[in-house]
Amino acid sequence: MADEPNATPVGDDPKPKKPGSKMLIIVMVLLLLAGAAGGWYWFRSRKAHAAAPAKPAVVLSEVNAVMHLEGFTVNLADKDQSCYLRLGVDLGLGHDVPGGKEGEKAAELTPMVRDTLLGVLSTWTADQLLAPDGKTKLKADVLKALQDRSPQLDVKEVYFTDFLVQR
Repeated sequence: MADEPNATPVGDDPKPKKPGSKMLIIVMVLLLLAGAAGGWYWFRSRKAHAAAPAKPAVVLSEVNAVMHLEGFTVNLADKDQSCYLRLGVDLGLGHDVPGGKEGEKAAELTPMVRDTLLGVLSTWTADQLLAPDGKTKLKADVLKALQDRSPQLDVKEVYFTDFLVQR
């Protein structure tokens, strides 16, 4: 056998067969396909997200004019000590200020607006106002009271321009 030129010795196989080589190729192809599918999905979702119209985080009411009120001081409802609130307020209205910026109608409504504010503010205590959500709740109370008492003003927003609690 050693004399035969085409004979190869046993154990010197030029291409030894590995038992898991086909399985390794299949796994690699599957991983490659899964990666490509994941990339395609990520790209499509980012593209769809970018194309979607952005939703506003906060919906602002339509304020067409601002009615300025002079600042004032009010006694708070604290029982154990005297507490005061100095407050500056502007009102955001849904339409122009009645009678123009310096109009007679606005001047006629100002005492009623101030009275409403004083009525609401005098029921609050210093601790309620100084709570983390105190100003937000106060704005909501003032807005509701003004909308109930004078719907012709069409108050949409309440802006505090000055806010000082004194104990």
